[in-house]
Amino acid sequence: MKINDQLVLVTGAGRGLGEAIARAFHGAGADVVINYRRSKEAAERVIEELGPERAFAIQADVTNATQVKAMFDLARGEFGKPVSTLVNSALPDFSFNGDERPKAADISWEAMAAQLEGSVRGTLNTVQTALPAMKEQSFGRIINIGSNLFQFPVVPYHDYTAAKAALLSLTRTLSADLGPEGITVNMVSGGLLRTTDASAATPEAVFDMIAENTPLRRVTTPAEFADAVLFFASPWARAVTGQNLIVDGGLVKG
Repeated sequence: MKINDQLVLVTGAGRGLGEAIARAFHGAGADVVINYRRSKEAAERVIEELGPERAFAIQADVTNATQVKAMFDLARGEFGKPVSTLVNSALPDFSFNGDERPKAADISWEAMAAQLEGSVRGTLNTVQTALPAMKEQSFGRIINIGSNLFQFPVVPYHDYTAAKAALLSLTRTLSADLGPEGITVNMVSGGLLRTTDASAATPEAVFDMIAENTPLRRVTTPAEFADAVLFFASPWARAVTGQNLIVDGGLVKG
């Protein structure tokens, strides 16, 4: 299925990376559902800029299965077709500032659990809700947003990194389970992005360090990252599943 025939739901799309991904799909001709949890004004601003014909904002907490089901039902009612591509981009509350993150002796299980709830439970809720329609169509594209930090742990984001590593494992087991149904499941993992709401607290020295160690000598932007997400929803990726594509300008290899 071509991107311009699809209904794409992007979680956490009211701002930041999710917004960039939603804008990229809209620019490619897709109908887009912009999910948000608290960023109502930001999401409405995006809809106003894109136009209401092919974009619709829906509030839902992805960790709440009831709200997720209502969101998918509302999306199908609004566009008259089911979600064909799901992008799990919602990020639990987190600030990318390594100087202020708790170290090994101080990290709490509550912090760990919050990230696992958002990344793993949230993804499980959206995937399970999307599955019946995807199976009905014998087509589906699930794209999870990961991180290069579990391959390049330069900062002690223990909770965030552990949750993203678990999400990669879920991505690969889901791909094996759902492949016979015509559904692909992949992950796109970035490093530090310049700049999102989450990375706004990152010291400039960290941006400089990343740029110096990247073959492209610069920090990846949300728009550049979003382009890679589109690949996995396109016909060009029809034989690709269970993969983790790192989009960080070549900082991390493999």
